[in-house]
Amino acid sequence: MDPEIQKMKEVVLVYLDRSGGLQKFVHDCKKYNGITEQIVCEIDTWCYTNLCYFKILFAPTDSKQSYAVYRFIISINPSDIAELDATLGNYILHNPLQAAQIFQSVCFVAIKTLSLIEQLQTEAQISILLKPTHLPPLPSYVLSLSANPFNYTSQRFYMSEGIVIAMGTVTKYTQGARFLCTEETCPFSEGFRCIRVHCPGATESATVRTDFVCSLCSSPLQEDMKFRVLGGPSFVSENFKYLLSLTSSSRWRFTAVLANIFASQVVPPGTYNTLKLTILLSLVQTCEKENADYLDLLIMTSDTLVIDRLLNYSLCLLPRGIRHPPSSDIFPSVSKDKHGTGSASIQACSAVLAKGGICYIGDLSSYKKDKLELLQSVLESRTTTVFIPGKKYGEEADQQVTISVQTNFWSFVDVDSSSKKHIQKENFLIGQMDVSLIPVNLVDSFGLLIYNEFPSCRLSSPVVHQILKKAINPEAMLYKASHQFRTQDYEEFILFARNLHVELSSEAESLIQGYYLGSRRVRRDSIHGSTLSASALKVLISLAKAHAKLSLRQRVLEEDAVIAILLLESSLTLKHGTSALCVAPNPVFPFDLSDESSLQQRDIYLMQCHHQLLKFIAAYSPGIHINTNEE
Repeated sequence: MDPEIQKMKEVVLVYLDRSGGLQKFVHDCKKYNGITEQIVCEIDTWCYTNLCYFKILFAPTDSKQSYAVYRFIISINPSDIAELDATLGNYILHNPLQAAQIFQSVCFVAIKTLSLIEQLQTEAQISILLKPTHLPPLPSYVLSLSANPFNYTSQRFYMSEGIVIAMGTVTKYTQGARFLCTEETCPFSEGFRCIRVHCPGATESATVRTDFVCSLCSSPLQEDMKFRVLGGPSFVSENFKYLLSLTSSSRWRFTAVLANIFASQVVPPGTYNTLKLTILLSLVQTCEKENADYLDLLIMTSDTLVIDRLLNYSLCLLPRGIRHPPSSDIFPSVSKDKHGTGSASIQACSAVLAKGGICYIGDLSSYKKDKLELLQSVLESRTTTVFIPGKKYGEEADQQVTISVQTNFWSFVDVDSSSKKHIQKENFLIGQMDVSLIPVNLVDSFGLLIYNEFPSCRLSSPVVHQILKKAINPEAMLYKASHQFRTQDYEEFILFARNLHVELSSEAESLIQGYYLGSRRVRRDSIHGSTLSASALKVLISLAKAHAKLSLRQRVLEEDAVIAILLLESSLTLKHGTSALCVAPNPVFPFDLSDESSLQQRDIYLMQCHHQLLKFIAAYSPGIHINTNEE
């Protein structure tokens, strides 16, 4: 071995040990070793890196899962490495692909020496992505697209700064694949001797082709599709697993505790629980599939500062969470391409950039009528149409482009400011709110209407105390939950939960259908007919599926349906007043959760709600068969 390469390997090991990278690497190996101990074995996982996404299918396996490629991300500071060894530091900065191979060799030896991954067979199965934390503050390390001529052949690290104003097409590629020799007697017909790993800048055909031949016997190689890896697996932290085991006696407790402690970095635990639960439900109902189960939130509040902070924090838990700037367009618009021939250029804007995630559009009361009408149209159809006049852009004919909008929308209405802008109506029904500032059809287009001003949720001394403490020390973690359940843990949890494939049980489906039909009968007037919109059934199903995902289940149970119904009924009460079902003002969290006793009290209360719901269905949805305890 080249003595210089050997020396750099030794320096890599020293750096990883001193920087804590070795400890993190060992922890990541444990995740791979215990991946099948997760809740499910067959899921669709979507990961995002920059603007690319990848898909991986996990097949049911034995207790130990074997992969074609084990992928690790290693954070490095080139300046610190250069102080240890200038040669290695220079190698990382200017030959990162070759430097990654040195890290690969060191990591492979570490895995074998410490027996971290039992299934690992060859060094080629290790894929290392070096992620520099800093680059030298020198002009040669800054990427300038205006520089001429530009060095297109360079493969070293660069820094780039700017604002994303448009998005190109999504590029899908294979991260790694395993090939086997078709000649059964060849040693390369088994094991992990032929591994293809994607390199930065390579095309898909460079990694996966059908014309590879065995280097030993020259027979054709065939890909083993079971080992194709298109993304890294997502995980649930040990703390969440422990919490799940502690709350296993009830199908409602895990999500209750989850919501209770969520966003403790922004709001104190135990406050805004209903809102936090619906935020979590909306987060796990994000994906890029056609005809997905969307879950949009419209919040009525006077605590706009706190709510805005909470929504902004939650937005960052997704790879594609977009905060819409009020000065720009929510949906795609057409303009001239300033850098081209003057032809039409479609600007992506917030809603399209948030594809597969959340588009947070702020205070609805600040938008004009035409913007609100367009938003309503998109919420109902999940598409938007862009008209391109031919004469204006040098074309013979006009064009019309229909763009899919696959995102959940969040928004709020400032109750205090809206009350000053119009005269409130009189003679409201019991439980009904004045939402006349926003068009009724637009309010109905949102999946849930939430009002966080219930007595138990008013701005309390804990909230004021946290705001003051944060103002003094913004980095402080004021609660134990903030240490045990970090933001990163929630990111990993949501990424895992949102990709669970869930199905409705027959019991949950009957409960949802019975409630929906009964509500259409009781919520009706002689002039407009039923006040329950046709989309309410989709919202119910979406809520129930989201609660099952949040509970890390693949089957929607009656308990999930109960939560979904209570949330929707609360929303309908705010819009239209109470119905014969008559739920409490804050039906999912009627009182504070502080200990085991309060969780038990909530379980009893929810079981009573379930029983009340069965009576409602029996009275107003004859023909819907529901299994009751008496039966």
